[in-house]
Amino acid sequence: MKHAVAVALAALALVALALGAWIGVNIRGDDNPWLARAQAVADESGWQEGRIDADAFQLTAFRRFDGEEGGLLVVYIEGDGHAWESLTELSSDPTPRDPRVLQMAVQDPAASVAYLARPCQYLPDNEQPYCGSMMWSLSRYASYIVAALDTAVDSLKREAGASRIRLVGVSGGGTLAALIAARRDDVVGLVTVAANLDHDLWSRRHNLSPLIDSLNAADVAVLVEDIPQVHFVGAEDTNVTRAEVDAYVARMADPALVDVVVVPGYNHTCCWVENWPGLLGDHPVGQQSKGVNPLQPIRAPCG
Repeated sequence: MKHAVAVALAALALVALALGAWIGVNIRGDDNPWLARAQAVADESGWQEGRIDADAFQLTAFRRFDGEEGGLLVVYIEGDGHAWESLTELSSDPTPRDPRVLQMAVQDPAASVAYLARPCQYLPDNEQPYCGSMMWSLSRYASYIVAALDTAVDSLKREAGASRIRLVGVSGGGTLAALIAARRDDVVGLVTVAANLDHDLWSRRHNLSPLIDSLNAADVAVLVEDIPQVHFVGAEDTNVTRAEVDAYVARMADPALVDVVVVPGYNHTCCWVENWPGLLGDHPVGQQSKGVNPLQPIRAPCG
């Protein structure tokens, strides 16, 4: 009998782990300058830091939950981070060197907002035994990466007491946001910035090896076409262009709920942080017109 109870309790513990759990942390990033930068952004805005057990990974997260029970939760998903040391050498640590996505998240006017780092970002090697460079290269959008982030979104939703989710993804985080949205029935908005929404096309355009172990957002475009979407593209972005976004939209049967906004003067990194509140205000998700918007001048360019 005792053995049966122990087995049952162990099974329940595994289920709890699989569903994800928020773990508050107060460890300062004194030995990790990249974590310290993110913590400084969070501290200045009064955000909490935590970690979420998500399948095989622990994910670093930051949050501000001020919304009402049953309300909206906005979740920002980090990009690919510092994936490469050079054009030919993969990084040993994909942690973002500049917390741009977190800086965008803390400016979001929604009452409840959270930020999710990607697997293997911000954590020391001894706390991420399953990490390897494939996870920020060929497998960066693999099914198990999507599943871990989806589990983390579940955890944040429970903690916030939310009923609806808006996903915001920057660069590769936009790819993952679309893939996560395709798995869920509670996503009421999808926003991407400089997102690689068709990595097959992107790989061919850059003459790179295909991301053979990764899921492609374009393949799920038809599954998310009923979700209001805004996709921001920098007109000067040579890394991810409008072509990748257009290829994604072309896979939809009816893109009436999708806006593509091309911003003159912006590239892959500039100037999204500086002008993020204005961009969100000018293009609120859920108020799309029919069809895909033409090029629209917005805000001041970089420099």
